[in-house]
Amino acid sequence: MTQTLERVLAVVADRQAEFEEKRHVPRDVIAEFKKAGIYRAGTPKKFGGDASPPAEFLRKVERISEVDGSAGWVASFGSSAIYLAALPPRTQAELYADGPDVAFAGGLFPVQPAERVDGGYRVSGRWKFSSGCMGADVLGVGIKAGEEKAGRPLMAVLRPEQVEIAENWDVIGLRGTGSHDLVVDGAVVPDEWTFARGGEPTVDEPLYRYPTVPYAAQVLAVVGLGVARAALDHVIADGGRAGYTGAPKPADRATYRIAVGQAEAQLRSVRAFFYEITEEVWATVETGDPATAEQASLLRLASAHLAKTSFEVVRAAYQLGGIAAIADGSPLQRYLRDASVVPQHAFLQEGMYDGAGAVLTGVQPFPGYL
Repeated sequence: MTQTLERVLAVVADRQAEFEEKRHVPRDVIAEFKKAGIYRAGTPKKFGGDASPPAEFLRKVERISEVDGSAGWVASFGSSAIYLAALPPRTQAELYADGPDVAFAGGLFPVQPAERVDGGYRVSGRWKFSSGCMGADVLGVGIKAGEEKAGRPLMAVLRPEQVEIAENWDVIGLRGTGSHDLVVDGAVVPDEWTFARGGEPTVDEPLYRYPTVPYAAQVLAVVGLGVARAALDHVIADGGRAGYTGAPKPADRATYRIAVGQAEAQLRSVRAFFYEITEEVWATVETGDPATAEQASLLRLASAHLAKTSFEVVRAAYQLGGIAAIADGSPLQRYLRDASVVPQHAFLQEGMYDGAGAVLTGVQPFPGYL
């Protein structure tokens, strides 16, 4: 498997410019991800998947993101099969009938009303931010029909032929994620192909006791970590370059060395917190116990803090790169663009500090935090 992941890294490195130009990761690259186990990482073992420990999967996404943030972001949705574990067992058996390597992409918001019909729902509407939809085997959209559980929207699972992809992903960073809109016009989705997002799984394996929504935040935050590692490594390696003006080399300046040292300490510290709480929660669910509310909150806190700090490290690296960093040919400008997107995600914005602070101080957090 290590050799397979190394092949993925080589393919991503060779084709990252193509991802940015096409604004998505092509299906043949998704096929390489599947060979590396990315899309079976969230599939239950009972259906031939790996149901991988979160830290193991997160490290894979981190490594891919070091090479290309968009590829890492798309790979991160290999974890999305944990949502599908809330489908009825018979539906999951059908879903994985041809193998466990199923790529799932979803556009949950804005949640759209669906018409109740005999045995299911008639679904119509438009949904945003469906990352990886161009290479997905199945697609999910958010619906409401008076049957949401605990305030959670339902997701209706469709085949690609039932969905139109409106290619409108025109953005500053993570351009290769193909996070286009999904459009559905009157598709009928049976009850057994819907589930409550974050709802109770029908599979009893440790991965499906791990907090679902916090994990969804983690797989995105770790993309920023990989991008930050790449940016910092770039300026460390670049410290010996000669400047345009004949000034001392960057590494000969105390200000440069101090900034590099501070950024290294920042990045390693948030990474340690991130993986520490991941391993702690995994140890809990492996014993058969559910994660506590405090543990789920710390997962969310670690993710938001990782996204924020990673962007700060990339921004520092960009500034250390000097005037050369502004060129299209410099990877630093791409790192800056990609890292800037991660903390913009709703799961990773600064409001998560408020939720975490509420839990830590015994105050009720805002709705939807836990």
